Amino acid sequence: MNETPAFIPPPYPYDRLDELKASGERHPGGLVDCSIGTPIDPPPASVVAALSTSETERSYPPSIGTEAFREQVAAWSHTRFGVRIDPGSEVAAAVGTKEFVAGLPHWMKLRNPSRDTVLYPAVSYPSYEMGATLAGCRAVAVPVNEDWSIQLESISEEDAKRALLMWVNTPGNPAGGLDDLEAVAEWGRRNDVPVFSDECYCEFTWDGPPRTILSTGSEGVVSVHSLSKRSNLAGLRVGFYSGDADIVNYLREIRKHAGFMVPGPAQAAAVAALSDQDHVENQRTTYLARLERLSKIMARLGVEAPLPRGGFYLWVPAPEGDAWLFVRRLIEDLGLLASPGEFYGKAGAEYVRIAAVQGDERIALLEERCTANVN
Repeated sequence: MNETPAFIPPPYPYDRLDELKASGERHPGGLVDCSIGTPIDPPPASVVAALSTSETERSYPPSIGTEAFREQVAAWSHTRFGVRIDPGSEVAAAVGTKEFVAGLPHWMKLRNPSRDTVLYPAVSYPSYEMGATLAGCRAVAVPVNEDWSIQLESISEEDAKRALLMWVNTPGNPAGGLDDLEAVAEWGRRNDVPVFSDECYCEFTWDGPPRTILSTGSEGVVSVHSLSKRSNLAGLRVGFYSGDADIVNYLREIRKHAGFMVPGPAQAAAVAALSDQDHVENQRTTYLARLERLSKIMARLGVEAPLPRGGFYLWVPAPEGDAWLFVRRLIEDLGLLASPGEFYGKAGAEYVRIAAVQGDERIALLEERCTANVN
């Protein structure tokens, strides 16, 4: 009797870097870890204060998000993008967005068992592919062009017919690509494929203004946002999704049954964060300055590291196309830990991602080490 083999989770990508950290720690001043996009800057004082004054600790928070949270999301969406969403039917809270990304194919497969394929950019956040795998779906990587934007014309007719959903990410992680969201939405509607647009880096769009797929209307599309990057609140796990009322309502109801709830104090903090744009503008200035300094460090090593069109990562071509060799060179020469591009798909295997998540003093340390090595 043939038995289906048990699923064995692959190694978590960033755990594969642990063995390199000791080499970085040998440098005076220690390791400078730019491998993961973990925010280090403080959130506004008003956000921290809201955590301790909401008086929501004792009761269960609404899974869909408090009325105040959903209304603030709607207000922010209108102010930031000029789009109107109904807080009563077109928006809901998520416990951060990674759990949403990883769990979405499972929930959508229950809604439409006749389809089995998740489309996602070939160079992208690894959870898009893993979410499909965990749901028992086909994970189909859609090629990207030289600007790291998704190539819709490369999707086969068969894959379109089997597609349960499609992910896009603008600005993209890791390469900073910007998709034509109007074309993406139109493709989804024409092929009857729900499109989920991960927009968690939208505030850090350098080439033009921030954009959302909801600018095309809400039919068949859902935008996904996180406060982790925008407001340095990764530890609170607050995000939201908004768009097509039928899809949002379905996900709201199924997630109630599954027990997904953003803690009440975290929702109160999110309201405060979404009410304040000044700290975001300051963060934009900070990230851009860090990107520029890191790019110059790479240039002094003889490696071209162009600034991204969006996001706070440098996507650096590895010398001779050997990403792991370059990662090891950076850790040995500079004590800098970066991520090899294969973490983000086979198409990224000749690149290295460097996250601009270290402060001025740590980047200055890299500059000093670079000077010593170059000289």
